[in-house]
Amino acid sequence: MRPRVRRRTDGDVEECVRVLAAVHEGDGYPVNWPDQPGEWLSGGPLLGSWVAGLEGDLVGHVSLSRGGEDDLAPALWSERNGATRSMTAVVSRLFVAPQARGHGIGALLIGRAVEEARHRGLHPVLDVVASDTAATALYERLGWELMATVEQQWSPDQTVAVRCYAAPL
Repeated sequence: MRPRVRRRTDGDVEECVRVLAAVHEGDGYPVNWPDQPGEWLSGGPLLGSWVAGLEGDLVGHVSLSRGGEDDLAPALWSERNGATRSMTAVVSRLFVAPQARGHGIGALLIGRAVEEARHRGLHPVLDVVASDTAATALYERLGWELMATVEQQWSPDQTVAVRCYAAPL
């Protein structure tokens, strides 16, 4: 059976949080577990969110949003291309259930977010913690360009290396 991607509904959020908890436990994503994981998935200036299903189970998620204050990739891409940050869209909140990996679900989800960004005339970018080697390998396999690796202060006690990527043209 092939995985299917569809727009996320409000009714999917609870299941997305369950999948995200399994990903956090196994892979450490997100690095810092949010106080309100449902809001973390749904908050911000969203342009869209999608889920992947496999054999009737929800197994993956991705969002596309406008860049926020903490997103480094929009500024880097804009500087390089003589454009404004408003010409970018940030791919984020990408995760796939551990038991569903190996079916190309991550690539399908990224593809759907990129398709939406391009439909809106925006260039897709993303930030990822450098320690997430599986994610960086996926982005690089899909042809995303590493723009920079930057140290980012997440809290007074936490500095994290973040890799900033831009989708291929």
